[in-house]
Amino acid sequence: MTSFRITILFLLILSQTYSAFGQITSAKITYERKTNLYKRFKKNQQIQRWIKEEDKIKIDYFELFVTDTCSLFRPQESDLKETYSWTTTKNTVYQYPAQNKRYLIKSMWGEELHLTDTLQKRRWHISESTRKIAGYTCRKAVWEPNDSTRIYAWFSYDVIPSYGPESFNGLPGTILGIANEDGGIVYFAKKVEVLRPDPALFIPPKKKKIYTVPELKAQLTKQYGFEHWFKENMEIHFGVW
Repeated sequence: MTSFRITILFLLILSQTYSAFGQITSAKITYERKTNLYKRFKKNQQIQRWIKEEDKIKIDYFELFVTDTCSLFRPQESDLKETYSWTTTKNTVYQYPAQNKRYLIKSMWGEELHLTDTLQKRRWHISESTRKIAGYTCRKAVWEPNDSTRIYAWFSYDVIPSYGPESFNGLPGTILGIANEDGGIVYFAKKVEVLRPDPALFIPPKKKKIYTVPELKAQLTKQYGFEHWFKENMEIHFGVW
């Protein structure tokens, strides 16, 4: 067993389900993601014409396992046939704050790619606005990655690990809801289960080739940068989500 895997197991042994104040420190959270495909492909009218009006909202389900030392976000397994599977991404993300590290598994153009990167840093602005999500009172926060984009998140002080869907983190509680400003992509927790996840969940699978995010971006740009569809695809796979 590598030193990295030993470190993860040791950290998990130290985690507890509740803190001394009754707050939840480990759990499994099930999310529903709704993607408006017309908004996602607003720059590509050809794809919009392919998608029927009744199919424009695509629904996917994910699960997030959290402890006070690490997290795992992944697609929920299903035997149901998926329509327009190529229109959305389904990433698996491991986060390890003590090591300032995240491990990603991305499916791109029919290939499963493994990547490592540092944790993303965001400057959140926490408001006084609240709403209930999955039975928990959540506070609203806003992140502006650039002058034209806003991301809204709702986190709970009752579930204290600082994680969320995809690679989101950095708030004083778990993110139970998150959306971009136009509502094109929305995640909301449907269920929070208080439990201690199996430590083995937080150990990524072995892979011979592991990229850093800059390495993969550089390789893809060299191979496909001249293609007309490349920029839009890079935004989908490496954008704010």
